[in-house]
Amino acid sequence: MTDAREVRTACPYCGVGCGVQARVAADGTVSVRGDPGHPANSGKLCSKGSALGETLGLDGRVLHPEIAGRRAGWDAALDLVARRFSETIARHGPDSVAFYVSGQLLTEDYYVANKLMKGFIGSANIDTNSRLCMASSVAGHKRAFGEDIVPGVYEDFEQADLVVLVGSNTAWCHPILYQRLLATRAERGTKIVVVDPRRTATAAECDLHLQLKPGTDVMLFNGLLAHLARCGAVDAAYVAAHTTGFDAALSLAAADAPSLKRVAETCDLDAADIAAFYDWFAETERTVTVYSQGVNQSAHGTDKVNAIINCHLATGRIGRPGMGPFSVTGQPNAMGGREVGGLANQLAAHMGFDDPSAPDRVGRFWHAPDIARKPGLKAVDMFEAASDGRIKALWVMGSNPAVSMPDAGKVRAALKACDFVVVSDVTRTDTSHFADVLLPAAAWGEKDGTVTNSERLISRQKSFLPLPGEVRPDWWIVSEAARRMGFAEAFDYAEPAAIFREHAALSAFENEGARLFDIGGLTDLTDAEYDALAPLHWPFPAGATGRTQRLLGDGRFPTADRRARFLPVRQEGAALPVDAAYPLVLNTGRLRDQWHTMTRTGRVPRLMANAPEPAVELNPVDAAALGIADGDLVRIESRYGGARAKAAASSGQRRGEAFLPMHWSGRFAANSAAGSLSAPITDPFSGQPELKHVPVRISREPVLWAGVLMTRRDIRPTGFVHWSRAAVAGGWVYELSGTEPPEQGFLLARRLVDVVPADQLLEYTDRRTSTFRAAATDSEGKLAEALLVAPRGLLPERDWLLSLLATGEPLSPLDRRALLSGRAPTPVPSVGRIVCSCFSVGVNQLAAAISAGNASLDEIGVVLKAGTNCGSCRSEIRAMLEASRLVAAE
Repeated sequence: MTDAREVRTACPYCGVGCGVQARVAADGTVSVRGDPGHPANSGKLCSKGSALGETLGLDGRVLHPEIAGRRAGWDAALDLVARRFSETIARHGPDSVAFYVSGQLLTEDYYVANKLMKGFIGSANIDTNSRLCMASSVAGHKRAFGEDIVPGVYEDFEQADLVVLVGSNTAWCHPILYQRLLATRAERGTKIVVVDPRRTATAAECDLHLQLKPGTDVMLFNGLLAHLARCGAVDAAYVAAHTTGFDAALSLAAADAPSLKRVAETCDLDAADIAAFYDWFAETERTVTVYSQGVNQSAHGTDKVNAIINCHLATGRIGRPGMGPFSVTGQPNAMGGREVGGLANQLAAHMGFDDPSAPDRVGRFWHAPDIARKPGLKAVDMFEAASDGRIKALWVMGSNPAVSMPDAGKVRAALKACDFVVVSDVTRTDTSHFADVLLPAAAWGEKDGTVTNSERLISRQKSFLPLPGEVRPDWWIVSEAARRMGFAEAFDYAEPAAIFREHAALSAFENEGARLFDIGGLTDLTDAEYDALAPLHWPFPAGATGRTQRLLGDGRFPTADRRARFLPVRQEGAALPVDAAYPLVLNTGRLRDQWHTMTRTGRVPRLMANAPEPAVELNPVDAAALGIADGDLVRIESRYGGARAKAAASSGQRRGEAFLPMHWSGRFAANSAAGSLSAPITDPFSGQPELKHVPVRISREPVLWAGVLMTRRDIRPTGFVHWSRAAVAGGWVYELSGTEPPEQGFLLARRLVDVVPADQLLEYTDRRTSTFRAAATDSEGKLAEALLVAPRGLLPERDWLLSLLATGEPLSPLDRRALLSGRAPTPVPSVGRIVCSCFSVGVNQLAAAISAGNASLDEIGVVLKAGTNCGSCRSEIRAMLEASRLVAAE
């Protein structure tokens, strides 16, 4: 047994990039807390970050290499990968192979993968799931600034007098940033404007919510640009000295948005609300405009980004305290991936194929004469090429495109059709099902390297756990494959520090100030200095004495003439409009406590407790018109596929629109993935698909029976119209439903407990009421299984049974006799659905506290602690408080 120790590392979730202190106890158990010394979060963590210690188990992990589904050694697996890729390149050329990588990779992992594909294989066919996330911001930055630059830093949130949140549910997706903003608002009265088609948790605490028609952001900001010109708010001196293209951009904006009335009609907003927003923006110098997926995930996302940037260029509000456009990233290292060139249209170190000298420059640095000289296939095109046979060998690293890509059914068909598929990941996924070779990659806590957050802050992500089984870091896996392909000298890395030093050196190579991304000052770090590296912003060139934070505030831009560019953009229609066949617009995005396809968060009971089933939100008027009630199972259909989810009426949805979370993979539900519905239509500049505007139709499924299985077993039910599962203390809960008569439902559900020995199983069937109950204990008398089946709407409560599963204690004779009733022999109070995940506070506890007279968020916080940590639950608690006040007023 070793002594306890604490390691400073970085959170593996969103782009906020919070610092984490992981404490490893003497017995090996891990607890986490926020790092009070980290500038991104100053000790705060959100619900997901707070639960990181609960994600470190080995259940579901890939621990050994596999070939064709059978365990293999590393040598055999890597030899096969190298041979198949080499043979494919020799026969069909370098563009016949591809890598699809991830914002979950560390910068060192990303660097090695990009170097292998572009430098030594000689193709640019490496793209990343950041294509689905931030590609439009990258393209917009390059068009306006000449380089992919986020000018500001998080302190700008606290120094601004007006913060505009566009297409960003910051309260849920970047909660620590949002809490910083709310704290500043309480201190100094910062105005917050939210631009979002949904009334989100973020909109619940703003001064003005512009609930615009989806896809009309360009019109809103073109109208703003025209307004700034009309009211004299344009900084003419700045525009003349530091920009080009203003007249053309303003001319098109004025023609596109000639009046407030036109903007209001197009955006479906109240003209007075638009006028208030325009006036606030014009009058407030310290303005930050924050934007995220609601802007990026569009067939016109790049134009939306540039419409926003145009307004900041026109007022000269860039790169100075409390002002500027600010793109917040969705993944922990999307920015690091962009730095190394992880997108197919980038080369490396902020050099691109649009610069004819760049391939030779990078080729000389890497000693790679066969370097790629043209852009590769972007994500959607890459899987299209795998489908039609152009891509014959594909390596997927740390991503789950079988779920997350648009038109996911076709992506799964492409993976199946591809001649050779390699998947390296930490756990089994819907994508790993198609792997010819499956490689076990290191997870958070095991791997070591750097990440860069949304404000260009480089932080160390450190290992504090041993590598389990035969798990290896991604950089090692790729380097070993490269060596076997004949590139040993170029990939002779012994540790990630060596890779980082090379990455830093490339950023400075023949730079001479042409590229702002320059961390040449870190080229000579020793291993010990790398290990102790404190968070720092780039750029950090050789000879730097201070740490530059904001960029572009001097009016000099990394373009040929050192001027920023205005981009003329016009409002365009959605890529696919609604019609009679598909009359509703489907939006998709994140849940508060979940991450991507739930491979990590889906196994944590408290993170599953707030939203344990896939649900599609509908406006109550639309739901009533479709004959859909709350909790009904519905089928959602688009031109590309179908999905099922429970209906949830929400007045936060505009009429004619619906929202389905992105997270539900085939490992957590039968068919609830938003990717199966989404259109593979992309932005012409960024290649980012339109995920926020999918025409669908929604209909009620005629469910006749429902069931629930509580079990310790990790299973995948088959044969059901619908199922979903959620992790609970002690095991799993499976929600089942079907359109068959209840008697057939019994038979289907009964198969789930066929594996239980007959002498351990108790059963009860009531043909009169069409109900079925079964329960089983293990050899020690502990509850192992409980199955309840009944006609729809008649299932008994399951809280008591769940408590028995959670405790793991042998059942008393009284408990055994009560098992099949589902009711506790002694009444047990239910906390209800969890609202506050940080402190496991349920809706019933909140209702009781409100009934007891606690009438504010602060009072609830004192009594229950709910809402006092990450704050993500505050909007739901506030809604309960407001509902209570309305009832009292009646």
